[in-house]
Parts: sequence; structure tokens; C-alpha cells
Amino acid sequence: MKFYIIPLIVSVFVTGCMDTKYTPEDHAYFGGEIINPKKNYVTLHLAENQVDTLYLDEENRFFKKIDHIKSGLYAFLHGGEYQLVLLEPQDSIMLRLNTLDFDESLVFTGIGSKKNNYLIKSFLQDESEDKKKTTLFKMPPEEFEDYLSSKKEEKMAHLNLFLEKYPSTNFFKSIAEANINYNNYYYREVYPFGYYGDSRLVHFKDLPEHFYDFRKDINYNFEALREYATYNRFLIAHFNNLALDEYYKNTDQHLYFDRHSLKYNLKKLDLIDSLVNVDAIKNNLLKVNIRECVYMSDDIQETNQLLDSYLAKTTSNIDKRDINNLVARLNRLKPGEPIPDITLVNFEDEKENLKSLINEPTVIYFWSSNFDLNHKNLYYRTKKLKDKYPDLNIIAININDENKVYWKNTLKRSKLSAQNEYRFEDLGEGMKTLVINSVYTVFLVDASGKIISSKNSLYSKEFENNFEKLIAQK
Repeated sequence: MKFYIIPLIVSVFVTGCMDTKYTPEDHAYFGGEIINPKKNYVTLHLAENQVDTLYLDEENRFFKKIDHIKSGLYAFLHGGEYQLVLLEPQDSIMLRLNTLDFDESLVFTGIGSKKNNYLIKSFLQDESEDKKKTTLFKMPPEEFEDYLSSKKEEKMAHLNLFLEKYPSTNFFKSIAEANINYNNYYYREVYPFGYYGDSRLVHFKDLPEHFYDFRKDINYNFEALREYATYNRFLIAHFNNLALDEYYKNTDQHLYFDRHSLKYNLKKLDLIDSLVNVDAIKNNLLKVNIRECVYMSDDIQETNQLLDSYLAKTTSNIDKRDINNLVARLNRLKPGEPIPDITLVNFEDEKENLKSLINEPTVIYFWSSNFDLNHKNLYYRTKKLKDKYPDLNIIAININDENKVYWKNTLKRSKLSAQNEYRFEDLGEGMKTLVINSVYTVFLVDASGKIISSKNSLYSKEFENNFEKLIAQK
């Protein structure tokens, strides 16, 4: 599982609501072997403010005894990627993984391994199915429902066979069942967006009357799943969908759906606040939604309205500070503002200031070896632009947190030119200053260093329009 928001993951700890009275047997063991390690340690998140660093030995192995363990899902991280391990008292779990194929190579052994192998297999199966959702969304509603019901029955039957063969705790059973249910619910929530599209989304009201019957079974406060990917993506999609009713009350129904509408996003924040009671879940949902809103807004007045609504609802002072700082940094990256000056390091380990590299229309993009295909696509996309417009300047910045040797080896292995390739001298400062939330961030800058756009994909129509205007001005 990769970091899609690379340096901004703050807490990936989950724990169940279990008895807090400990016995001498309330411990577990966790260890393993990392093949092709990217760093010399693994981090294990045992609580919101407890992160253990487990160093690899000369054979790239690590090991830890965890005292007073509660049944829960705990995150382990290595080299920019993470996964979850289900640990319960008296478990003794060893993992083995290859960083070249992180999730797919992950295998658990030892006491408690079978439930974890079941969960990682389910995760990979869900990930594979997710790639087919574009095809699923072409199905008419009744056919789509039949398909989902059939898949759910199939997965439940498989789980029941597993439980018959390997008797398990109620905690594991609750997690496994929730994964199946909320994965099913997620597809129902995103279906209208895929089936009708932005141009006909108003017709979501025409779905079968029973289409959302599952909503009566939603647990908005399933604390043991507060950082579980399946549960969180469901909640995000669910609130996106719930807010549609308000959006279409006083909106021209012939217009395209505008997901950046102020009214729509204010309603989402209100719904989250009214339905979710667990602070950790509520604060996370509020933060995810406000971040997306302020990233995509160029209207300072609307941004301030959204910010005021958010600040009145979240209970996290840390999140309040972070979002306030984010808005301040984003305001310095609006169109017409000068690109901030950042110190970069080129392939020859020479320091260069970003502004000194800009004397022509410039595209600045970011890449990570964790998204190798995306990196190659960006490389060849910008190469085509350069071939068509020779005066165009390209700056590619690597945002991996591994050392410079790994960055260089990635370029060599890819057999791509190192010309115009850079990394930040200070990764954290560079990411923060340019507010890079993913590898899809792209800046378009004019010859004087003024920002033309900072929110468009290299493949979007808006980017093409901005780019053509910029080239025409030259």
C-alpha cells in the first residue's frame, strides 16, 4: 500500500475497543525480513503517539516483543509504503516482503499468521477488482446490484469456510466481515458518479428505491476501522453522495455537476459533523474534505468560508494549525504569484536554485519510484511537449525520501535521461513550500517565474488550454 499523499500521513494506528485489564500473557511478538530494503529500519505504529523504530540487522531482519497489546490493526511502514497487521495477545507473527513488489510479496508466518494472510489476500483481491470498476459502472442499476450481491455472497462463503477451518476471535471476524460489507457499500455509493457522469448526475434520484437500503446498517463510529482503507474510502464516497440532495435543491439541473461547489462542500462538512461522533474518525473525514476543497479553490472568499466551517467542527488543534498553515501556503501559489525559490540538487550533486532554472515557459512535475509507471508516463509526456515546443523548459523533481543513491539508481535502471532531473536539498521543506500532496502536482510557470497554474494534470484539457496560451504569449 503506497502513500498517495506522500509525506503527510500523520497517524496510521487502529485499535479495537477491548478490555483494558492486562494479564501477564497480554503480549505479542512481531518481526520479519525485508528483501531489497530501502532503509535500515521499519516503523511500527502502536498508538497515536507511540511509534517504534525497529532497526534491521545485518540480515535485514527485525524483531520486537510488544507488552500489553490490545487486539487491533497496527501499521508498519518501510520506505514510503505501509500495510496493516492484525495483532492480538499471544500472537507471534513474522513477515517477509520484497520492496520491489511490496503488497504482492507480503507473507506472514507464525501464530496469528493465517488471519493476516487472509486479510492481505482480501486486500489484493479488492485492489484487483477495483481496476474493473469502470466496466462495472456501465451496467444498468439492476444488473449492477445483482453483480454486487453475488460477489458479496461469494466472499462471505469464503470467509465462513476459513472460520470453520481456522477458528478465530470475534475481533478478527468483525474486521473480515466489515471489509466485505464496506467494500460492497463503497461501490454502491460511487456508482451514480460513474454511471451517470457529471453531465447527468441529477438522475441519481432515479435509482431503484431500495438501492441504498444498506445505509441503515452503517456504523459511522466503527473505531477499530478508523484508519482501515476500505472503511475510509466508503465514508468519503458516502458523504460525497449524501450531499447531492442539497446540491440539486436549487441548482439548474441541466448544468454539469460541480464537485467544487461551495454549497456542496459546506453540506458535506455539516453532514460529517452531524453523523460521526468518534473524534478520530470525524476529524480525519473533515480534514480529507477540507484539504481537497482548499487545494482546488482559487477563490479566497470561498476558501475562507470553508475554512471557518471546518474550524468550527474539528476538535483537533493540531489539524487546525496544519490546515491554517496549508491555506496560507496555498495563497502564495495562486496564479500570478512568483514561484517560491527552493534549493534543488541535480544529478551531479550540484546545488541550484529553482528560480535560476526558469528563463522560458516551464513545466515542473514531481515523481516517485513508488509510482514507476506514472513517472515514465510523465517523462514521455513532457518529452513530446519538448519535441513540439523546443523552447519549453522541463524540471522534474524526485520526492522519494530514500537517499540520493536510490534516486540515481532508479533513473539508471529506467534508462531515462538524467538531464533536468533534480531532488530537493531539504525534502520536507520543499514539499511544504510547494504544497505537494501527490505525484500528480504539476506547475506551469511563465518565463518570468510567475505561476500560470498549479492544479492541472498534464493530461487535462485545462492544462492544454493554459499551456497553449502561455506558448502563444512568447
